[in-house]
Amino acid sequence: MGYMTDERRLIQETARAFAMKEVLPVANKLDPEKGDIPPELIQKLADVGYFGIVIPEQYGGLGLGVFEYCLITEELARAWMSVASIIARGNGLSAGRGMTDAQRAVFLPRAARGEFLGAAAMSEPNVGSDLGAISCRARRDGDDWVINGNKYWCTFADGADYIMLVARTSDPTDPKRKHVGLSSFLIEKPRGTLPPGVKGAPIPKIGYFGWKTWELAFDDCRLPGSALIGEEGRAFYYISAGLERARAHTAARSIGLARGALEDATAYAQERRQFGQAIGDFQNTRFRLARMATDIEAARQLMYFVCDEIDQKRRCDKEAAMVKLFASEMAERVTSEALQVFGGAGYTTLHAVERYWRDARLTKIFEGTSEIQQRIISDHLLGKSRA
Repeated sequence: MGYMTDERRLIQETARAFAMKEVLPVANKLDPEKGDIPPELIQKLADVGYFGIVIPEQYGGLGLGVFEYCLITEELARAWMSVASIIARGNGLSAGRGMTDAQRAVFLPRAARGEFLGAAAMSEPNVGSDLGAISCRARRDGDDWVINGNKYWCTFADGADYIMLVARTSDPTDPKRKHVGLSSFLIEKPRGTLPPGVKGAPIPKIGYFGWKTWELAFDDCRLPGSALIGEEGRAFYYISAGLERARAHTAARSIGLARGALEDATAYAQERRQFGQAIGDFQNTRFRLARMATDIEAARQLMYFVCDEIDQKRRCDKEAAMVKLFASEMAERVTSEALQVFGGAGYTTLHAVERYWRDARLTKIFEGTSEIQQRIISDHLLGKSRA
């Protein structure tokens, strides 16, 4: 089955030109300085509609599918993964899970215009993959909610227009159903600030530059009753419903990183000379590049399949876990191989290959670690998967 139509090729080519012209030069300048994505670049992303790729046209979005979303994501990640990631901060609202029609009508057009970008506050200092262990609390106080607790790994907490918080509103009665009692809250705030009642500090990290990742402390942070999104106690289900798309998006980011490393390594292999010839003439280098390209294409074709399944509204949680696992593991391996082609030059910040390598390492951790993906896949194989 052919996935690529003329329309999709045009979308891909347009995104590729945008990434190479608008994103890559900014990435090459700012990533070594650990600088933030400039507001001007965020506005350019908004102008071409990339914050509303999957937001329905009735709300001002492009109304495209997950397939197109991942096509664009791969191109952006080839330039800078952080830019491929920030578009999710608008597109993430597209499903409006738990939102009322009135909330969708208010929030989605703003998100599509790039005027309502979010940050997710789910993980905690002692909570990563096990969301059921969340201890940050939200208690009712009249018509308001009061939040107390700590959050970790909240990327873009300062630059976002809102923080989507997951907090515990009730305790589970069944120890095996710890995820029950978690609720979602949308905390609006001005860009460049943290909400009242919230303090934070950036977490030092080895990559994923372009924006800051925060540790947050909620100290009697007061929210109006309208901040609750969806039904109380249903946050886990809203999160779970979006995992297939999130994992396809991460696969696309992984593939983009690997492709950037391959393209740079291929060019370097034709320029760099040793023993009187280009290193690309050595069989070891040529075969290394061939293996890298094959791994990338295998991941891409699996991603295309998963994206098509999602767009056709067919359940594919096992396959989404597979592509996230395969693509992220592939990206770390391929970017490392590319760095080897560069030799000592690859271990400097003078070439972008080290950025791809550092960022690829993260893809094995976020949106569910490789170990979590293997558990999901093996649960399906062994008949232990749950609806």
